[in-house]
Amino acid sequence: MVPDVDPAMASLWNDLADLPVQVDGYTVQRSELAVSSEFTRVTSTVVLRGGEESGEGEDVTYTSADHDGFPDALPLSGTWSLRDYSALLDEFDLGPPNPGQAAALDYRRWAFESAAVDLALRQAGLTLADAVGRSFAPVRFVVSTRRDIQPYRELNPELEFKLDVDADWDRPLMEELAATDRVRVLDLKAYYRGTVVDLDPDPALYRTVAEVFPDVVIEDPWLEDGCLEALAGAEDRLSFDAPIHSWDDVGRLAVPPRWLNIKPSRFGTLRRLLDCIEHCEAVGIRMYGGGQFELGPGRRHIQRFASVFYPTGPNDVAPSEYNEGAPRPGMPTSPLPAPTGVGL
Repeated sequence: MVPDVDPAMASLWNDLADLPVQVDGYTVQRSELAVSSEFTRVTSTVVLRGGEESGEGEDVTYTSADHDGFPDALPLSGTWSLRDYSALLDEFDLGPPNPGQAAALDYRRWAFESAAVDLALRQAGLTLADAVGRSFAPVRFVVSTRRDIQPYRELNPELEFKLDVDADWDRPLMEELAATDRVRVLDLKAYYRGTVVDLDPDPALYRTVAEVFPDVVIEDPWLEDGCLEALAGAEDRLSFDAPIHSWDDVGRLAVPPRWLNIKPSRFGTLRRLLDCIEHCEAVGIRMYGGGQFELGPGRRHIQRFASVFYPTGPNDVAPSEYNEGAPRPGMPTSPLPAPTGVGL
């Protein structure tokens, strides 16, 4: 179990909850990127307008059909605190109906919540760092890819990686990857179902991963059916991502994690996100940012959260160029410069 913390602790949320936001209306913008002949990435961006400013938030659900019929006429106009705006959203069925993945409900909510945060900060002339009394820092990032990493390394030998373990990985391949000393996170994808990246839990595979990569963070391992025993000695390197939508989810894990992959969109609301970050800081859980193949403002948002709260982690927040085709000269290098400008 994770250590107990003060349940009343919510200072980060309180820093932002009373920030006013004037909403005059909103529109929805759909983005698409043909990744392959089998997959087109679709996201939807909520653009809130208020006065001379606008704020954006991105719905990153992966099921394309869940973006159809996006609600575009909710009665959001008014001047609210962020606290009251979030309570207003509780009154609506934001959809999508019959979502292709349960997390889609949080992804939709985050689009409306993050758009309001962005707008409120812009109207107040503040950055996210200003609003919580912290500073922006340069952001270390790793590249998450299922491609061969060698072409990336030929262009930039210092690049670091987060890789999805595959069922056909054998020990020689793992030893080859480990010898690069550039792999920082390995994702076991144990909590995905019905996706192209599913990986069935396999104690033998887990044991080899832990042995060959003795210093690498191991993300989303299954903890039953002999898998936890296979990871004996690696407990301090276990991290979780897909099961975590609130701090309460952390307490439901079978082991106290020492790492968490923080994906703001998974939390749905700003309060749940900030409460989890604050609790992690209080009990010493190390954090790093995670991406969702954003096509729009969501990528900027995850980089800014990383810059304020976990800039030195192995952040899966690489610039979008890394999601757009093969490795090529001129791609950004880590760390990203500290952000500038107001808004989220």
